[in-house]
Amino acid sequence: MINRTGEVTGDEDFLNNIRGISFSLFPFIFFLGMAGAIAQPYPDRPIRFLLGFVAGGAVDLTARTLGQKLSERWGQQVIVDNRTGAGGVIVMQVAARAPRDGHTIMMGSSTQFSIGPAMQAGPYSHEPLENFTPISQAVVSPIVLTVHPSLPARSVQELIQYAKTRPGQLSFASPGAGTGSHIAGVFFGRTTGIDIAHVPYKGGGDAIVALIGGHVPIFLGAISTALPHLKSGKLRALGVTETKRLSIAPEVPTIAESGLPGFEVSQWYGVFAPAGIPGAITRKMNGELAAILALPETRERLSSQGLEIAYAPPEVFGPYIRSELVKWTRLLKEMGIQGQ
Repeated sequence: MINRTGEVTGDEDFLNNIRGISFSLFPFIFFLGMAGAIAQPYPDRPIRFLLGFVAGGAVDLTARTLGQKLSERWGQQVIVDNRTGAGGVIVMQVAARAPRDGHTIMMGSSTQFSIGPAMQAGPYSHEPLENFTPISQAVVSPIVLTVHPSLPARSVQELIQYAKTRPGQLSFASPGAGTGSHIAGVFFGRTTGIDIAHVPYKGGGDAIVALIGGHVPIFLGAISTALPHLKSGKLRALGVTETKRLSIAPEVPTIAESGLPGFEVSQWYGVFAPAGIPGAITRKMNGELAAILALPETRERLSSQGLEIAYAPPEVFGPYIRSELVKWTRLLKEMGIQGQ
Protein backbone atom coordinates (compact mmCIF):
# COMPACT_ATOMS: atom_id res chain seq x y z
CA MET A 1 0.00 0.00 0.00
CA ILE A 2 1.09 3.69 -0.44
CA ASN A 3 0.30 6.32 2.24
CA ARG A 4 -0.29 10.05 1.81
CA THR A 5 3.45 10.83 1.95
CA GLY A 6 4.17 8.45 -0.87
CA GLU A 7 5.82 5.81 1.28
CA VAL A 8 5.24 2.13 0.58
CA THR A 9 3.61 0.26 3.39
CA GLY A 10 1.75 -2.91 3.83
CA ASP A 11 2.05 -6.34 2.27
CA GLU A 12 5.49 -7.02 0.71
CA ASP A 13 4.00 -10.03 -1.07
CA PHE A 14 2.06 -7.65 -3.29
CA LEU A 15 5.26 -5.92 -4.45
CA ASN A 16 7.04 -9.22 -5.01
CA ASN A 17 4.15 -10.45 -7.14
CA ILE A 18 4.37 -7.32 -9.33
CA ARG A 19 8.09 -7.81 -9.78
CA GLY A 20 7.54 -11.48 -10.63
CA ILE A 21 4.98 -10.64 -13.28
CA SER A 22 7.35 -8.10 -14.89
CA PHE A 23 10.23 -10.56 -15.12
CA SER A 24 7.98 -13.36 -16.36
CA LEU A 25 6.78 -11.15 -19.22
CA PHE A 26 10.34 -10.34 -20.38
CA PRO A 27 10.86 -13.52 -22.51
CA PHE A 28 7.46 -12.98 -24.15
CA ILE A 29 8.25 -9.34 -24.97
CA PHE A 30 11.70 -10.34 -26.27
CA PHE A 31 10.11 -13.03 -28.47
CA LEU A 32 7.67 -10.53 -29.95
CA GLY A 33 10.56 -8.21 -30.80
CA MET A 34 12.51 -10.99 -32.47
CA ALA A 35 9.47 -12.21 -34.38
CA GLY A 36 8.97 -8.72 -35.75
CA ALA A 37 12.57 -8.65 -36.93
CA ILE A 38 12.36 -12.09 -38.54
CA ALA A 39 9.08 -11.29 -40.28
CA GLN A 40 10.63 -8.55 -42.44
CA PRO A 41 9.32 -8.92 -46.00
CA TYR A 42 11.68 -10.51 -48.52
CA PRO A 43 13.43 -8.94 -50.29
CA ASP A 44 14.05 -5.84 -48.17
CA ARG A 45 17.09 -4.56 -50.09
CA PRO A 46 18.71 -4.90 -53.56
CA ILE A 47 19.45 -8.37 -54.92
CA ARG A 48 22.87 -9.28 -56.36
CA PHE A 49 22.51 -11.56 -59.40
CA LEU A 50 25.87 -13.21 -60.09
CA LEU A 51 26.91 -14.90 -63.33
CA GLY A 52 30.24 -16.25 -64.49
CA PHE A 53 30.25 -15.17 -68.13
CA VAL A 54 30.86 -11.94 -70.00
CA ALA A 55 28.20 -9.42 -70.96
CA GLY A 56 26.51 -9.90 -74.32
CA GLY A 57 26.29 -13.69 -74.25
CA ALA A 58 23.28 -15.96 -73.80
CA VAL A 59 23.75 -16.37 -70.03
CA ASP A 60 24.01 -12.61 -69.59
CA LEU A 61 20.91 -12.00 -71.74
CA THR A 62 18.89 -14.51 -69.69
CA ALA A 63 20.03 -13.07 -66.36
CA ARG A 64 19.28 -9.48 -67.37
CA THR A 65 15.85 -10.40 -68.71
CA LEU A 66 14.87 -12.18 -65.50
CA GLY A 67 16.56 -9.57 -63.30
CA GLN A 68 14.59 -6.73 -64.87
CA LYS A 69 11.30 -8.54 -64.29
CA LEU A 70 12.22 -9.42 -60.70
CA SER A 71 13.01 -5.75 -60.05
CA GLU A 72 9.60 -4.74 -61.36
CA ARG A 73 7.73 -7.36 -59.31
CA TRP A 74 9.71 -6.98 -56.07
CA GLY A 75 10.22 -3.23 -56.05
CA GLN A 76 13.90 -3.86 -55.32
CA GLN A 77 16.80 -3.40 -57.72
CA VAL A 78 18.35 -6.60 -59.06
CA ILE A 79 21.99 -5.91 -59.89
CA VAL A 80 23.56 -8.23 -62.48
CA ASP A 81 27.20 -8.83 -61.53
CA ASN A 82 29.45 -10.53 -64.12
CA ARG A 83 32.29 -12.42 -62.38
CA THR A 84 34.12 -14.15 -65.21
CA GLY A 85 36.91 -16.68 -65.17
CA ALA A 86 37.72 -20.40 -65.04
CA GLY A 87 34.62 -21.48 -66.94
CA GLY A 88 32.27 -20.17 -64.26
CA VAL A 89 34.15 -21.67 -61.30
CA ILE A 90 35.17 -18.31 -59.82
CA VAL A 91 31.62 -17.02 -59.61
CA MET A 92 30.53 -20.27 -57.96
CA GLN A 93 33.11 -19.74 -55.23
CA VAL A 94 31.83 -16.20 -54.66
CA ALA A 95 28.17 -17.24 -54.64
CA ALA A 96 28.70 -20.23 -52.34
CA ARG A 97 30.19 -17.94 -49.66
CA ALA A 98 27.38 -15.36 -49.86
CA PRO A 99 24.94 -14.89 -46.93
CA ARG A 100 22.08 -17.39 -46.97
CA ASP A 101 19.36 -14.76 -46.92
CA GLY A 102 18.26 -14.82 -50.57
CA HIS A 103 19.81 -11.46 -51.41
CA THR A 104 22.53 -13.09 -53.51
CA ILE A 105 21.52 -15.44 -56.34
CA MET A 106 23.40 -16.87 -59.30
CA MET A 107 22.61 -17.71 -62.91
CA GLY A 108 24.21 -21.12 -63.35
CA SER A 109 24.59 -23.31 -66.40
CA SER A 110 25.20 -26.88 -67.51
CA THR A 111 28.83 -25.85 -67.96
CA GLN A 112 29.19 -25.33 -64.21
CA PHE A 113 26.96 -28.09 -62.86
CA SER A 114 27.23 -31.03 -65.26
CA ILE A 115 29.45 -30.79 -68.35
CA GLY A 116 32.33 -28.91 -66.72
CA PRO A 117 32.68 -31.25 -63.73
CA ALA A 118 32.29 -34.27 -66.03
CA MET A 119 35.26 -33.03 -68.08
CA GLN A 120 37.58 -33.49 -65.12
CA ALA A 121 39.87 -36.50 -65.45
CA GLY A 122 38.74 -39.35 -63.22
CA PRO A 123 35.65 -39.33 -60.98
CA TYR A 124 34.33 -35.90 -60.10
CA SER A 125 35.55 -34.86 -56.66
CA HIS A 126 32.24 -33.54 -55.41
CA GLU A 127 28.70 -32.87 -56.47
CA PRO A 128 28.37 -29.17 -57.41
CA LEU A 129 24.95 -29.00 -55.78
CA GLU A 130 26.51 -29.53 -52.35
CA ASN A 131 27.04 -25.78 -52.13
CA PHE A 132 23.87 -24.57 -53.84
CA THR A 133 20.09 -24.65 -53.69
CA PRO A 134 18.52 -24.99 -57.15
CA ILE A 135 15.71 -22.44 -57.50
CA SER A 136 14.49 -22.86 -61.08
CA GLN A 137 15.63 -24.03 -64.47
CA ALA A 138 15.01 -21.17 -66.90
CA VAL A 139 16.01 -21.81 -70.52
CA VAL A 140 17.75 -24.13 -72.94
CA SER A 141 20.33 -22.48 -75.18
CA PRO A 142 20.81 -24.29 -78.51
CA ILE A 143 24.36 -24.57 -79.84
CA VAL A 144 24.98 -23.76 -83.50
CA LEU A 145 27.90 -24.82 -85.70
CA THR A 146 28.89 -21.65 -87.56
CA VAL A 147 31.65 -20.96 -90.10
CA HIS A 148 33.29 -17.91 -91.61
CA PRO A 149 32.12 -17.25 -95.21
CA SER A 150 35.68 -17.78 -96.46
CA LEU A 151 35.31 -21.46 -95.63
CA PRO A 152 33.90 -23.20 -98.73
CA ALA A 153 31.80 -25.70 -96.75
CA ARG A 154 28.04 -25.10 -96.98
CA SER A 155 26.90 -28.19 -95.10
CA VAL A 156 28.08 -30.39 -92.24
CA GLN A 157 29.19 -33.10 -94.63
CA GLU A 158 31.13 -30.62 -96.78
CA LEU A 159 32.87 -29.35 -93.64
CA ILE A 160 33.83 -32.90 -92.65
CA GLN A 161 35.30 -33.61 -96.08
CA TYR A 162 37.12 -30.28 -96.14
CA ALA A 163 38.64 -30.90 -92.69
CA LYS A 164 39.73 -34.44 -93.54
CA THR A 165 41.86 -33.13 -96.41
CA ARG A 166 43.51 -30.63 -94.03
CA PRO A 167 44.29 -32.54 -90.83
CA GLY A 168 45.37 -30.29 -87.98
CA GLN A 169 44.80 -27.09 -89.97
CA LEU A 170 41.33 -26.17 -88.70
CA SER A 171 40.27 -24.87 -85.29
CA PHE A 172 37.00 -23.97 -83.60
CA ALA A 173 36.25 -21.18 -81.13
CA SER A 174 34.12 -21.66 -78.03
CA PRO A 175 33.01 -19.47 -75.09
CA GLY A 176 35.50 -21.29 -72.86
CA ALA A 177 36.98 -24.59 -71.76
CA GLY A 178 34.50 -27.03 -70.25
CA THR A 179 31.47 -25.30 -71.78
CA GLY A 180 28.77 -27.11 -73.70
CA SER A 181 30.20 -25.58 -76.86
CA HIS A 182 33.63 -27.00 -76.09
CA ILE A 183 32.13 -30.44 -75.54
CA ALA A 184 30.13 -30.14 -78.77
CA GLY A 185 33.29 -29.35 -80.74
CA VAL A 186 35.31 -32.19 -79.27
CA PHE A 187 32.35 -34.53 -79.67
CA PHE A 188 32.01 -33.45 -83.30
CA GLY A 189 35.69 -34.09 -84.00
CA ARG A 190 35.73 -37.52 -82.35
CA THR A 191 32.49 -38.62 -84.00
CA THR A 192 33.60 -37.63 -87.49
CA GLY A 193 37.27 -38.53 -87.13
CA ILE A 194 38.56 -35.07 -88.03
CA ASP A 195 41.48 -33.28 -86.37
CA ILE A 196 40.19 -29.91 -85.21
CA ALA A 197 41.83 -27.81 -82.50
CA HIS A 198 39.96 -26.02 -79.71
CA VAL A 199 40.48 -22.27 -79.14
CA PRO A 200 38.73 -21.15 -75.93
CA TYR A 201 37.69 -17.53 -75.38
CA LYS A 202 36.39 -15.66 -72.32
CA GLY A 203 32.83 -15.73 -73.62
CA GLY A 204 30.61 -16.14 -76.64
CA GLY A 205 30.91 -12.48 -77.58
CA ASP A 206 34.71 -12.66 -77.77
CA ALA A 207 34.58 -15.91 -79.72
CA ILE A 208 32.15 -14.56 -82.31
CA VAL A 209 34.30 -11.44 -82.80
CA ALA A 210 37.29 -13.70 -83.49
CA LEU A 211 35.24 -15.66 -86.03
CA ILE A 212 34.04 -12.54 -87.84
CA GLY A 213 37.61 -11.25 -87.89
CA GLY A 214 38.82 -14.44 -89.52
CA HIS A 215 41.06 -15.46 -86.61
CA VAL A 216 39.28 -18.82 -86.40
CA PRO A 217 37.23 -20.49 -89.16
CA ILE A 218 34.62 -22.28 -87.03
CA PHE A 219 32.51 -21.39 -83.99
CA LEU A 220 30.38 -23.56 -81.74
CA GLY A 221 28.25 -21.55 -79.34
CA ALA A 222 24.83 -20.26 -78.41
CA ILE A 223 22.72 -19.32 -81.41
CA SER A 224 21.70 -16.16 -79.57
CA THR A 225 25.31 -14.96 -79.93
CA ALA A 226 25.60 -15.81 -83.62
CA LEU A 227 22.06 -14.95 -84.76
CA PRO A 228 22.50 -11.25 -85.68
CA HIS A 229 25.54 -12.09 -87.81
CA LEU A 230 23.78 -15.03 -89.47
CA LYS A 231 20.93 -12.74 -90.47
CA SER A 232 23.33 -10.15 -91.87
CA GLY A 233 25.20 -12.75 -93.90
CA LYS A 234 28.51 -12.19 -92.14
CA LEU A 235 28.50 -15.81 -90.95
CA ARG A 236 27.03 -19.11 -92.13
CA ALA A 237 25.26 -21.69 -89.93
CA LEU A 238 25.71 -25.36 -90.86
CA GLY A 239 23.87 -27.19 -88.09
CA VAL A 240 22.46 -27.14 -84.57
CA THR A 241 23.25 -29.64 -81.82
CA GLU A 242 19.63 -30.08 -80.71
CA THR A 243 17.48 -33.06 -81.74
CA LYS A 244 15.09 -30.84 -83.72
CA ARG A 245 15.36 -27.73 -85.86
CA LEU A 246 14.86 -24.37 -84.22
CA SER A 247 11.76 -22.31 -84.90
CA ILE A 248 13.89 -19.18 -85.11
CA ALA A 249 16.13 -20.71 -87.79
CA PRO A 250 14.17 -23.55 -89.43
CA GLU A 251 16.43 -23.53 -92.49
CA VAL A 252 19.40 -24.75 -90.41
CA PRO A 253 19.40 -28.56 -90.15
CA THR A 254 20.35 -30.49 -87.05
CA ILE A 255 23.77 -32.14 -87.02
CA ALA A 256 22.00 -35.43 -86.35
CA GLU A 257 20.03 -35.22 -89.59
CA SER A 258 23.18 -34.17 -91.47
CA GLY A 259 24.67 -37.65 -91.36
CA LEU A 260 25.47 -37.98 -87.64
CA PRO A 261 22.43 -39.71 -86.10
CA GLY A 262 22.22 -39.44 -82.33
CA PHE A 263 24.45 -36.35 -82.14
CA GLU A 264 23.10 -34.09 -79.41
CA VAL A 265 24.63 -31.58 -77.00
CA SER A 266 22.25 -29.34 -75.08
CA GLN A 267 23.00 -26.59 -72.59
CA TRP A 268 20.69 -25.04 -70.02
CA TYR A 269 20.68 -22.05 -67.65
CA GLY A 270 18.97 -21.79 -64.28
CA VAL A 271 18.84 -19.79 -61.05
CA PHE A 272 20.62 -20.91 -57.87
CA ALA A 273 21.17 -19.62 -54.34
CA PRO A 274 23.73 -20.62 -51.69
CA ALA A 275 22.87 -23.87 -49.94
CA GLY A 276 20.87 -23.48 -46.74
CA ILE A 277 18.65 -20.51 -47.58
CA PRO A 278 15.21 -20.65 -45.91
CA GLY A 279 12.65 -22.79 -47.69
CA ALA A 280 10.14 -19.93 -47.69
CA ILE A 281 12.54 -17.78 -49.71
CA THR A 282 13.21 -20.62 -52.15
CA ARG A 283 9.47 -21.07 -52.71
CA LYS A 284 8.81 -17.36 -53.14
CA MET A 285 11.68 -16.92 -55.58
CA ASN A 286 10.66 -19.97 -57.60
CA GLY A 287 7.07 -18.75 -57.78
CA GLU A 288 8.20 -15.36 -59.08
CA LEU A 289 10.44 -16.93 -61.71
CA ALA A 290 7.70 -19.32 -62.84
CA ALA A 291 5.36 -16.37 -63.32
CA ILE A 292 8.01 -14.34 -65.17
CA LEU A 293 8.91 -17.18 -67.53
CA ALA A 294 5.21 -17.62 -68.35
CA LEU A 295 4.82 -14.00 -69.44
CA PRO A 296 4.36 -13.55 -73.22
CA GLU A 297 6.87 -10.68 -73.29
CA THR A 298 9.51 -12.81 -71.56
CA ARG A 299 8.96 -15.69 -73.92
CA GLU A 300 9.08 -13.35 -76.93
CA ARG A 301 12.29 -11.63 -75.81
CA LEU A 302 14.15 -14.87 -75.10
CA SER A 303 12.84 -16.87 -78.05
CA SER A 304 13.71 -14.04 -80.44
CA GLN A 305 17.32 -14.69 -79.45
CA GLY A 306 17.06 -18.46 -79.90
CA LEU A 307 16.59 -19.26 -76.20
CA GLU A 308 13.86 -21.77 -75.36
CA ILE A 309 11.86 -21.49 -72.12
CA ALA A 310 12.48 -24.61 -70.02
CA TYR A 311 11.05 -23.92 -66.55
CA ALA A 312 11.46 -26.58 -63.86
CA PRO A 313 10.87 -26.25 -60.07
CA PRO A 314 13.55 -27.21 -57.50
CA GLU A 315 12.21 -30.72 -56.92
CA VAL A 316 12.60 -31.47 -60.64
CA PHE A 317 15.62 -29.31 -61.43
CA GLY A 318 17.90 -30.77 -58.74
CA PRO A 319 17.50 -34.45 -59.73
CA TYR A 320 17.85 -33.50 -63.40
CA ILE A 321 21.22 -31.83 -62.73
CA ARG A 322 22.47 -34.91 -60.88
CA SER A 323 21.38 -37.20 -63.71
CA GLU A 324 23.11 -34.96 -66.27
CA LEU A 325 26.35 -35.08 -64.29
CA VAL A 326 26.25 -38.87 -64.18
CA LYS A 327 25.39 -39.11 -67.89
CA TRP A 328 28.16 -36.80 -69.10
CA THR A 329 30.75 -38.32 -66.80
CA ARG A 330 30.01 -41.73 -68.30
CA LEU A 331 29.87 -40.53 -71.93
CA LEU A 332 33.07 -38.52 -71.77
CA LYS A 333 34.92 -41.34 -70.07
CA GLU A 334 33.74 -43.79 -72.73
CA MET A 335 34.93 -41.43 -75.48
CA GLY A 336 38.24 -40.77 -73.77
CA ILE A 337 37.83 -37.00 -73.77
CA GLN A 338 37.95 -36.21 -70.06
CA GLY A 339 40.50 -33.69 -68.91
CA GLN A 340 40.66 -31.85 -72.26
